[in-house]
Amino acid sequence: MTTLSVRPLAADDWPLYRTLRLAALTDAPEAFGSTLEREQAFTEEAWRERLTRRNQFVAEDGDEACGLIGIVPSAPGIAQLVSMWVHPAARGRGVADVLVRAALQWAQDHGFPQVELWVTEGNGYAERLYARHGFQQNGRVQPVREGAPEWEFGMVRSGPVGDGRTDATAGSRR
Repeated sequence: MTTLSVRPLAADDWPLYRTLRLAALTDAPEAFGSTLEREQAFTEEAWRERLTRRNQFVAEDGDEACGLIGIVPSAPGIAQLVSMWVHPAARGRGVADVLVRAALQWAQDHGFPQVELWVTEGNGYAERLYARHGFQQNGRVQPVREGAPEWEFGMVRSGPVGDGRTDATAGSRR
C-alpha cells in the first residue's frame, strides 16, 4: 500500500464514480439494490445528479481508486450508509475501515447521530466490518431488490464516531 486516502466525489467526478460503481456491480451483483444493466444505461446527467444527491466518497491508494462508500440522509437524525465496495485487489488492507470511518465522520459532522445500513445475508466479511464500527443487527430483513432471491438484514449504529474499536472483534482483519 502506498498512501491511502479518502475524498468526497463532486459532480465533475462522475466518470470515476461510474467506472467504480459499474465495477462494483460486476464484482458483487448480489450485494446491491441495483443492477449492472440498469446503471450501464445511465446518462452523464444521471451520474452527475446522483453525486449531487448523495455524499459519495472514494478511497485511493496513491493514484488508484480502490473503493467507494456513500452516505445519505434518510430521516431526521438518521443517515443511510450505501454503495460500499472495495476493489478485490485492495481487500484486506484496511480500505473498508477507512471508508466506513469517513462516512461515519460525515454523519457526525452533519448532525446524524444514527446510521443505518443493509448487509446481504451470508456476507460475513461485511457484517464483521460493520460490527467493528459499532453497528448491530436491528431485526429488519428485506429482499436485496425486487424479484431477487437474495435477502439482506439491517444494521444500525448510534453515537459519536470513535476509533472503530467497539467490540471484541476490533482489530481483526478479513
